[in-house]
Amino acid sequence: MADETSFDLIVIGAGPGGYVAAIRAAQLGLKTACVEKRETLGGTCLNVGCIPSKALLNSSHLYEEAAHGLERHGIKTGKVGFDLSVMLANKDKVVGDLTKGIEFLFKKNKVTWLKGKAEIVKAGSVKVTGEGGKAATYAAKSIMIATGSDVARIPGVEIDEKRIVSSTGALALAAVPKHLVVIGGGVIGLELGSVWRRLGAEVTVIEYLDTILPGMDGEVAKQMTRSLTKQGFKFRLGSKVLTAKSSDKGVALRVAPAKGGDGEDITCDVVLVAVGRVPYTHGLGLKSAGVEMDERGRIKTDAHFRTNVPGIYAIGDVIIGPMLAHKAEDEGVVCAEIIAGQSGHVNYDAIPGVVYTHPEAAAVGKTEEELKKAGIAYRAGKFPMSANSRARANGDTDGFVKVLADAKTDRVLGVHIVGPDAGTLIAELALAIEFGASAEDIARTCHAHPTLNEAVKEAALAVDGRPIHI
Repeated sequence: MADETSFDLIVIGAGPGGYVAAIRAAQLGLKTACVEKRETLGGTCLNVGCIPSKALLNSSHLYEEAAHGLERHGIKTGKVGFDLSVMLANKDKVVGDLTKGIEFLFKKNKVTWLKGKAEIVKAGSVKVTGEGGKAATYAAKSIMIATGSDVARIPGVEIDEKRIVSSTGALALAAVPKHLVVIGGGVIGLELGSVWRRLGAEVTVIEYLDTILPGMDGEVAKQMTRSLTKQGFKFRLGSKVLTAKSSDKGVALRVAPAKGGDGEDITCDVVLVAVGRVPYTHGLGLKSAGVEMDERGRIKTDAHFRTNVPGIYAIGDVIIGPMLAHKAEDEGVVCAEIIAGQSGHVNYDAIPGVVYTHPEAAAVGKTEEELKKAGIAYRAGKFPMSANSRARANGDTDGFVKVLADAKTDRVLGVHIVGPDAGTLIAELALAIEFGASAEDIARTCHAHPTLNEAVKEAALAVDGRPIHI
């Protein structure tokens, strides 16, 4: 009879990093279990993050196009409305279908789902506390921590998921707020702000820094600020929220300049706190197990995802690096392969990042600011979407493609895109960086006409000062 309490690998967390790692490990012949305390698999990303937000972004974009964008194409629709309850139900159905899909993949690959909360007793031993407090201890040759991240909070602003919400609450508002204040001008705030603005909310974004999308290329941030302002966003940059007090009537905020100065009061219906995320590492028994963490609460690992405790690994949002689902997936696959005795690595220069607003913003590799700070000589080629024939035909011309290449070798160092389908366009550039391509390699690659991708080719040509269509 098979031992159901002993495994080659126990993965803690069934988000994108964890469930993918578990499936890959099982494919490699390891007896694998995955611990997840949610009632559904998929983690934050699938349940209350990436997937439901994209469903609402798509639904709200279709509504806005029908209400305001189709007339220019000669399409007459009459008065257009929406049913928020149906929109939210569609979002929930998408999530439900996908979580069931992961459960099917676990069964297909013979991954055991240990339902409950995990605690590492010591290397090789994991306690899982399930429903009703019933606990069981499991043995594992290796343990992989893939518990993801949690919402970051700020002093003076208490999240109640009613009037003051996190991204989770912002995905399930029962009504469109008249005025939504978003604290934080990063990806999550801009995406969810876009959803509710399209459906009729006035949206004000309060950002501590002097720019939105910190960490992205400066030109991208400026273009996105212009594009979103045209859509109706109001930005208060260089500002901080001191307090937020909720009542039956709404929320009263005290806002002041980030660098100091007199504050002022703002009132709104709903506040979305979107100031980032923090590693989810509490309650895992890491301290008693002797696992080292850094000053920001991230688990310390080497290049092979090994912690200081033999047999314990960590991937995804709990370790250093961008908190991205696809980054966690790649790390999960490589970590599983290393545990199985294979080799592998993750090229962190080739991990794309995308903002799913409209226009979208996408990037891979280095920004101009990073190259300048590092003293790396580079050449930049830029091509506007307004000169791309497909973008013109679609009536969707906001944005540009910018290619950054090494001044001596012409090797592509970074690419930054603002425009329609930027998140799809960036894939060929991630591949280019992964294979060490030059800007000339991209420029000499035949791109179908008429496509948005031609803007990528033209930007690569512009690195050498020879774009065709500008």
